[in-house]
Amino acid sequence: MLVFIDESGDSGFKFDKGSSEFFNVSLVIFNDNDEANACDNRIQLLKKELGKSNNWEFHFKENSHRVREQFLKAVVPYDFFYYSFILNKKLLYSQNLMGNKESFYKYVCGLVFENAKDKLDNAIVLIDESGNRDFKKSLSKYLKNRMNDYERKVIKKVKMQKSHSNNLLQLADYVAGIMNRSVLGKDDKNFRKIISGREIRVQIWPSVNGNNKS
Repeated sequence: MLVFIDESGDSGFKFDKGSSEFFNVSLVIFNDNDEANACDNRIQLLKKELGKSNNWEFHFKENSHRVREQFLKAVVPYDFFYYSFILNKKLLYSQNLMGNKESFYKYVCGLVFENAKDKLDNAIVLIDESGNRDFKKSLSKYLKNRMNDYERKVIKKVKMQKSHSNNLLQLADYVAGIMNRSVLGKDDKNFRKIISGREIRVQIWPSVNGNNKS
């Protein structure tokens, strides 16, 4: 079992200076490694079809609507599923989270993994290694300590790879980007609808109306 993590938004709370209203962490999960490899190969082939180099990176925020649609239609036949946890930062009142970027990120990661826990077993988790490497190691330890117990090993290993060399981390980037647009009401191209069959749970918390599912 393979799990790929990415996020959208930022950890800042200075909304008048451009901090994002929402922060989300998304998990893309493949139960079968062969299916993951097949999806990986399809993404690589799509680069060739688009006239891009082999090491060109799909990035939802930077890609055109045309490329986004082609990417999603290319991957949706493959057997993966996803979870997202979207934090509504404007409704958050925890001073500990507001003042500590690392605690903030760990907190949201922990919540999305808790939502997916029943589906995970001996998972190999892959995280983009860009950024603070020491923090990513700390995150790895945090997730394993939180999720694993003497009865069941939910997470077997946490690995870091560069997103530009891992097509399935790029898929996780797309899911996170789509969830961000969706919660902001900007998904005018219905990208989320294209992959809705792969969606298990998207939770928005805290919510204004008490409904924490999207």
